[in-house]
Amino acid sequence: MSLRTKIKNALDEARILVLGAQVLLGFQYRAFFEPRFAKLPRLHQELELAGLLLLLAVILLVMLPAARHRIVERGRDTSSLHRFTMNAVTWALVPFALALALDVHAAGATVGERAALVLGIAALVVALAFWFGVGFVSGRHEVKEEEEGEMKLEDKIVQVLTEARVVLPGAQALFGFQLAMTLMDAYEQLPASSKDIHLASICAIACTIVFLMAPPAYHRIVERGEDTERFHKFASGMVLAAMIALPLGFAGDLWVVVRKQTDSIRAANVWALVTLAVFYGVWFAAMLVLRARQERRPA
Repeated sequence: MSLRTKIKNALDEARILVLGAQVLLGFQYRAFFEPRFAKLPRLHQELELAGLLLLLAVILLVMLPAARHRIVERGRDTSSLHRFTMNAVTWALVPFALALALDVHAAGATVGERAALVLGIAALVVALAFWFGVGFVSGRHEVKEEEEGEMKLEDKIVQVLTEARVVLPGAQALFGFQLAMTLMDAYEQLPASSKDIHLASICAIACTIVFLMAPPAYHRIVERGEDTERFHKFASGMVLAAMIALPLGFAGDLWVVVRKQTDSIRAANVWALVTLAVFYGVWFAAMLVLRARQERRPA
């Protein structure tokens, strides 16, 4: 199997994970505005918030390889990128399993606290068993590293479009949940500032979708379907632009949720700023530092 195929397969696996995570994230945001949410015990409400934060961690890790590919490797396929992608997607399964367990626990609470606890633990055990346990039992398959070589332009374009497809379906699903929230009764009771922040978050996710759908339009209209270096640079820029806009949507809606939950603007500001700092710090600052280190290494 070629290195290009390995990386594309790893990105496709990330795509499966991020779509599920962002759909669940939409449900998680919406849960705070459902009529029965206010009737839940305080502990259950806090667990919903914990589940939301865990899903944000999943998305942070799953989309990290795209940031490294665009910023550090400049679109090239390398053995270090392949290892990095495999590790990032693997580690993302841990917070995903925890979030899944918390959601099953929340659903189980409708039939009793004991059933909820049992179902939540069972969901966590089953997820970890199938995602990690099977691998430990079967043993890891050792493979030799492929030579990197020079990439063809068409291969670079395939990879950047794959990275765009990693994000787009989930962003569209999240956008739908955001719009649905504006029609809920609990939304009407929010302060005007919370509504403004939610509207800004909707705009940020809308921009994400526009950026990710721009490369196909550019390819058809400007390049007439031809693969060019100019199109590769444009598509890479659009993927990075989407990764700039996406955390704004996440942080904005987290601000709304935290303020609703704690009735504290200060707490909402802290959580939103921390979210932005983590996403931008990991996706951009850390990748720029890594690129600078690689450029200083002797050839």
